[in-house]
Amino acid sequence: MTSSDTLLDISDLSIDFTTRNGPVRVVDGLTLSLPRGKTVCLVGESGCGKSVTAKSILRVLDLQAKITSGTIRLGDSDITALHLDSPELRAVRGGKIGMIHQEPMSFLSPLYTVGNQIIEALQLHRKIDAKTARAAAIDMLRQVGMPEPETRVDRYVFELSGGQRQRAMIAMALICQPRLLIADEPTTALDVTTQANILDLLRRLQAEQGMAVLFITHDLGVVEEIADEVAVMYLGRIVEQGPAAEVLANPKHPYTRGLLASMPRLDGDFNRPLRAIPGMVPAPANRPSGCPFRTRCDIARAGICDTHVPEAVTVGTDHSAACHALGEFASQFALPATALQPAAVATNVSTAKALPLLRVERLTKVFPIRKGFLERTVGHVRAVSEVSFTIARGETLGLVGESGCGKSTLARTLVGLHRADGGTITFEAEDGPIDIHTAKGAIARTLRRDMRMVFQDPTGSLNPRMRVRDIIGEVLEVNTTMSRAEIYTRVEALLGEVGLSPDYATRYPHAFSGGQRQRIAIARALASNPRLVIADEAVSALDVSVQTQIINLMKRLQENLGLTYLFVSHDLGVIANVSDRVAVMYAGRIVEMGATEAIFHTPCHPYTEALLAAIPGKGRRMNPSLRIEGHAPSGGATERGCAFAVRCRYASTQCRSSVPVLRPTGSGQVVACHRADDLSLASPVRAA
Repeated sequence: MTSSDTLLDISDLSIDFTTRNGPVRVVDGLTLSLPRGKTVCLVGESGCGKSVTAKSILRVLDLQAKITSGTIRLGDSDITALHLDSPELRAVRGGKIGMIHQEPMSFLSPLYTVGNQIIEALQLHRKIDAKTARAAAIDMLRQVGMPEPETRVDRYVFELSGGQRQRAMIAMALICQPRLLIADEPTTALDVTTQANILDLLRRLQAEQGMAVLFITHDLGVVEEIADEVAVMYLGRIVEQGPAAEVLANPKHPYTRGLLASMPRLDGDFNRPLRAIPGMVPAPANRPSGCPFRTRCDIARAGICDTHVPEAVTVGTDHSAACHALGEFASQFALPATALQPAAVATNVSTAKALPLLRVERLTKVFPIRKGFLERTVGHVRAVSEVSFTIARGETLGLVGESGCGKSTLARTLVGLHRADGGTITFEAEDGPIDIHTAKGAIARTLRRDMRMVFQDPTGSLNPRMRVRDIIGEVLEVNTTMSRAEIYTRVEALLGEVGLSPDYATRYPHAFSGGQRQRIAIARALASNPRLVIADEAVSALDVSVQTQIINLMKRLQENLGLTYLFVSHDLGVIANVSDRVAVMYAGRIVEMGATEAIFHTPCHPYTEALLAAIPGKGRRMNPSLRIEGHAPSGGATERGCAFAVRCRYASTQCRSSVPVLRPTGSGQVVACHRADDLSLASPVRAA
């Protein structure tokens, strides 16, 4: 790459955090170039320094952070040499470089309309009157695919859906037509269809404006989809970089291979276990000597990896990796030629003939819509409408769908956090069937013991003022007659079952990483020896390697303890790798249900086809026309016609007037679609 091709050039960048124990290195000699008009993906687990690197480019580091060496050049300008209050740096922020953050609610003000915030960003860098600025804001909202931009421009951020908030943030970042866009995990919190639409949008805008994109993510499927080049970062250092196709197909660094092996796959055998990278990223203050990855590396060699920091070695055209196994010590290593293969473990026992543990029949949950000072009821939302299914003993049923389709409401209704407005939920207890919503007294306590829930955010479900032993022990105290000593002994055993040290029992939740907190939440759910565990987006917020650790843990616990799972997620890769059967939910109703392989290989409902078409990755890229715009209706289930008809490319007159009911298909699924017999739907997922 020539200097004229390079837009952003980061050279030997080091950043320290000031702590009470002295400076701590968080970015260590990072060198990275970004070509004009190209997309470079910066990947790695949480704690590797990706976001700190992004903030350093805009010079918006936290107060305790300091650039100690290196340069960041944007074209001919050295950003590191600019004073923080200089007009030159203000011209860079938002003018020459735009940034999209992961969570728009944290960066868009709730006090001002979306339009006012976009206009402010424009007038800060351009001499333009208010009327012209407003017209430009509306036009930019239209370019980023915001529905009804003339109306949405006057909305507040809390009045928009998640996808619309992200589009508003993109509009603000691009309003001044920057030369570089930094996107920091912009699609991580979005469901698969919204993610696909945002990625398509960024590609289109990049092509139209000719800007370069630095895309930060831990989702390797997204990298495969959009990246021209990829840089893999670990503990503040670039450990491998090169053309994306080459790095992903022929990874050389053990960390890159580990990330790829951890990634839930949608090609081949769904029962193939995933291989997680052991442990977690060390805190920067505990940086290992020598190679930073050596404490988690399965080929590390004493006397080499613990004493020498590896230098980058050229392993292909524009492809380099920093590993001793590739350099002067290569003869002393046995480096695998391909990506790491997962260790074989037993797969789930077939549940085809197992007896039902949970039976749900025509379940309905309605929420009132209240307005005004007196909060009068002005309408109702049918969040769940006449849903029926069973879960067999020892089975995992995956529940998928976009945000707002009713998945979490259904899960919470099953465990009694919401009271059903219709239908029945029957749990097959050891002493006979129990109707969940009529159970009282000892029977209700039996249900609370036998049905447990794991939530998406463990921080919100673990009391920050209680030690781990008390958080888990509380369940035992309620459901058993154990003494305090017996409870603490059992807590230590439970921590061991979920892969945590018994020493952690005396710590508080804030002392743990996200993955460790989720393990504690799982241990708490297991404390009462439940028969059914409902996991509501239990791994959605985790890095891919930690996510894989939790998935493998839950599979092992299911095998050892005979657990039954309802696994709620919008991540189709996760669902494919954990589920025996899958139920697809849209606008409060189940629209398709069947064996995992059948759902992924031969979808029968257009909505299922659209979800599969949205899965990122070049190897699964489908006709963009199969993808759907917009989002599920906010009013939940409709009483007239198919709720999906307004977004369905196959919709007929019957679809708009008559509600379809679930019926069996020739491939073994049940589907609620009037045209299921007429359609031959596509899937990007290849059978083994």
